[in-house]
Amino acid sequence: MRRSYLVCYDVREPRRLQRTRKLLKGYGSPLQYSVFLCVLKDIDRVRMENELRGLLNLRQDDLLIVDLGADETAAREMIVTLGPGGLQPATGTVVI
Repeated sequence: MRRSYLVCYDVREPRRLQRTRKLLKGYGSPLQYSVFLCVLKDIDRVRMENELRGLLNLRQDDLLIVDLGADETAAREMIVTLGPGGLQPATGTVVI
């Protein structure tokens, strides 16, 4: 079963910052520069967290993983964005 996670980070060194963003692009979709929405199986969430632990300097960097639940549609509805960097539709189809 998949769950939705909001992953936010504050990485203080540019090289780690780039590596963190690249790693998270493999797990989810960027909402803002340091915020990702990831829909993951339990094992993938554990893998992501372990990779981030190995990458980040936990004395300097901050990471927040928020469990938004199993319903991806409900999770997307819980997120409110203002400005041009909003959520993209979950599918390639947009109904107007």
